[in-house]
Amino acid sequence: MQQTQPRAVTLVLGGARSGKSRFAQRIAERASSVAFVATAKAIDDEMRDKIRRHQQERPNHWRTVEEPLELARVVVECGPQCEVLLVDCLTLFVANVLEAGPEMLDARIDGVIDALRTVETSVVLVSNEVGSGIVPAYPLGRQFQDLLGEVNQRVASVADNVLFMVAGLPLALKGQIEVRP
Repeated sequence: MQQTQPRAVTLVLGGARSGKSRFAQRIAERASSVAFVATAKAIDDEMRDKIRRHQQERPNHWRTVEEPLELARVVVECGPQCEVLLVDCLTLFVANVLEAGPEMLDARIDGVIDALRTVETSVVLVSNEVGSGIVPAYPLGRQFQDLLGEVNQRVASVADNVLFMVAGLPLALKGQIEVRP
């Protein structure tokens, strides 16, 4: 009889171009089935190029789900269909939720946290660490920074592993670096 690995929630944090997505993909590549949840919206040429580059870096057999706002629903619905659910990224999800307006902000974020607590598959989430940078000069920038910092803290509190990426190298803040999907 084959013994199954327990599921794990892993948060991969870091600054811009720190290797977060690449490392998260390396974790997911160990799994037999992966659903990649893309939260980006192709709003301009730069973002379209970034999305295209990330698509080319992923294995072709991974299932891709594009969902900028309803992340909790995707975790609940897609989680049971794969061994690993890779969410890239929480940063854009938070920006999308903030842009959508305050009406559903708390419900969407609470929903994600609840889904992470109950999903029976492994989940790897990528997010930017914005607390070490410059405080934005504009109110909306400060609101975004505060909200992303809060979301990162809440996800970290339910995560089994929290990794911080610096120059492509992982540092375990919680749990372990050698994460099994």
